[in-house]
Amino acid sequence: MSPNDSRIDARDWSLLAVLSILWGGSFFFNGAALRELPPFTLVFLRVAIGAAILLPLLRVQGIGLPTSIAGWRPFVVIGLLNNVIPFSLIVAGQTLIPSGLASILNATTPLFAVVVMAAAGEENLQMRRVAGVALGLLGVIILRGWSAETRSGQGLGILLCLGGAFSYGLAALAARRLLKDSPPLGTATFQLMASTVMMAIVAGAIEQPWHLPMPGIATWLAVLGLAGLSTALAYIVFFQILRRSGATNVMLVTLLIPVTAILLGWLVLGEPIALREIGGAIVIGSALLVIDGRVPGMRRRT
Repeated sequence: MSPNDSRIDARDWSLLAVLSILWGGSFFFNGAALRELPPFTLVFLRVAIGAAILLPLLRVQGIGLPTSIAGWRPFVVIGLLNNVIPFSLIVAGQTLIPSGLASILNATTPLFAVVVMAAAGEENLQMRRVAGVALGLLGVIILRGWSAETRSGQGLGILLCLGGAFSYGLAALAARRLLKDSPPLGTATFQLMASTVMMAIVAGAIEQPWHLPMPGIATWLAVLGLAGLSTALAYIVFFQILRRSGATNVMLVTLLIPVTAILLGWLVLGEPIALREIGGAIVIGSALLVIDGRVPGMRRRT
């Protein structure tokens, strides 16, 4: 399917569901690892270990590294907008606000993507898509619940998470323009390698991680889950969807993340599902149908 087609086929809907599970886990892994690691060090470990996991796969697939500064430039840009800035802002935000609120703010990403892509002239600003994304965000708020609890620094935490969502929107535009012919595995690996260099500088200058005490086994397991599942594997899936269905469509995953998190809690941990959560999931499902556009089109033809 052409990325210019606003609809998503069945295969990419399935990949979006898989990606929502992989990225949904990042909020849990972040929350566990932040108990012993400062935010920028955690982001550095996330991208560095993720890159190390993917590097051997490049050799298996016969994909070579870029050999010039010009060849690396697109991956530096994507790494900055898709990893360094949003990961750092969201993880820092999670030190100030609850993970549930952070996931709601993360769900604003499709709104930013729609606006950024339209402003850049890459995609038409379709009111159907804007209304669908807004409806989906409402569904996320219903599903997660909107707590009136306030705490010191919460306003800053909200701004940090919104800044991360906006950076994802800019990354969607940059990926659309710079990575048209790059294979998903190569794109995932090269942008993580570029991000590792940038985050080594940031973490080293601000937090000096070599002075930190050695984290416990639970923290290392959370870091490995974050790097292996929520980063290395997730980005292969992400860039596959991006290449097939387009930048705005792949960002819809942030609407699915809270739904899959609650379903996993029910299936794996036996957590009960409240009526509010069922209602929110129905609203999100309706929003995705509106965004996809095929159901309204079928009704009009009928």
